[in-house]
Amino acid sequence: MKISKLKEKSENVINLTKEQFNKGFSLARIKSESVKDKINLKIREKAILATKARLAENHKSFDDFSDEELEAIIADEERKIIDDLKTKSLVAALAILGLDFLI
Repeated sequence: MKISKLKEKSENVINLTKEQFNKGFSLARIKSESVKDKINLKIREKAILATKARLAENHKSFDDFSDEELEAIIADEERKIIDDLKTKSLVAALAILGLDFLI
């Protein structure tokens, strides 16, 4: 009888632990997706500003292009921003490690 109670209590503890773990994991996933969305939004905003500057240099406006063309231009600017962020991150990581001879 004691063994069955011990088994039951241990199963309850395991189930409670699983519940807590699942709640924590789903919260972390939601927060992670929220952070990704915020980062993508900031990158998109910077890309739109860069696109405006690029068009202004060529004396053009958004009205001169179709939606598909604008989307391609903005996607190109986003790619440039992401590549720049990757490069800066690598340089920062190397600097932290003291590997400045590679730069």
